[in-house]
Amino acid sequence: MLKIENINFYQDDILIENHDLTIEDGIITSAQPSIKSNKKAERLVVPGFIDLQIYGAGGKLFSAEPTVESLSIIEDDLLKKGTTGFLACIATNTPQVFNECIKTAKEHRPYAKNCLGLHLEGPFLNPKRLGAHVPEFVRKASLDEIKALLDFGDGVIKMMTIAPELQDDDVIQYLLDHNVVVSLGHSNATFDEAISAYNKGIQTTTHLFNAMNPIHHREPGIPTAVFNHNKAMASIIVDNRHVSFDVVKFSQKLLKERIFLITDAVTECSTGPYQHKLVGDKYVMPDGTLSGSSLTMLMAVKNCVEHCNISLIDALKMATEYPAKLIGKDKIFGKVALGTQANLLVLDDKLNITDTIFKGDLISN
Repeated sequence: MLKIENINFYQDDILIENHDLTIEDGIITSAQPSIKSNKKAERLVVPGFIDLQIYGAGGKLFSAEPTVESLSIIEDDLLKKGTTGFLACIATNTPQVFNECIKTAKEHRPYAKNCLGLHLEGPFLNPKRLGAHVPEFVRKASLDEIKALLDFGDGVIKMMTIAPELQDDDVIQYLLDHNVVVSLGHSNATFDEAISAYNKGIQTTTHLFNAMNPIHHREPGIPTAVFNHNKAMASIIVDNRHVSFDVVKFSQKLLKERIFLITDAVTECSTGPYQHKLVGDKYVMPDGTLSGSSLTMLMAVKNCVEHCNISLIDALKMATEYPAKLIGKDKIFGKVALGTQANLLVLDDKLNITDTIFKGDLISN
């Protein structure tokens, strides 16, 4: 049993103050007013973060070192930083690298902690909107290739970013039928093509504004399609490098529960096609192209609150509840509620993590 005394937490958007939480067998079993302290609680308990797009952590870029050991190092590093669930992302690469990453994820699955599976960002992208992706590996998907990929993946492929304007409808439908979250990204789709893709069932959009056409008053493009659709979601990188804080601000006002945070984080790497170098607070490729971020999920939440005029409760939902719902894990992640698994963070009054609780166990930070 674990007891967290004299804390605050949000329940249905209401701040519940000065309570004790009891955790038994990994489940939150009790929330009672604290009777041991007359002091106003300064600590806040929130759900653990969910990052649906991260390439590496702890000095390990997964695609460059696709081993069980490196995946375990990434898991442990992210747990200490408050990410209790994540999808390991693989950028456009050779079939051999994809297969090795998938094989490793399957081997690791029985022992996985916070790694929930894989996000394949490519190779079925639009060559006109690649960003830092390697053009020689980009291609159109065939249905046979997708069938073989998912068969080999055996359930570890949870999400895939594609350019839908270049893919056949039967490919998209096969992914959706096999419970893969499909995200529109690295795409040059027109407004009408993007709306059509969302209407076909594509659920979300990869790193809004990046690697897609911009908003234009006569050619509205992908961002405007997301804003105008009634269901389409979008991830966003809140580092003021990939997207301006002011753009994040109006995007959140328009999308509300349809926008969620990702880090898109990488780590320094000097081998393989993705040789990320940290320059200041951003990562770039050898030619200077902006690549992944240096964000943590906590930094993204703080940026939302401190620079984007987003309330703390909304910023936390963007990092927890909304991505959890997208991947169908909202009964396990994203809430502080009785009967739910205790994947929690304890924050001090400056929003720094003092403790991570994962499946009811206290993780040393």
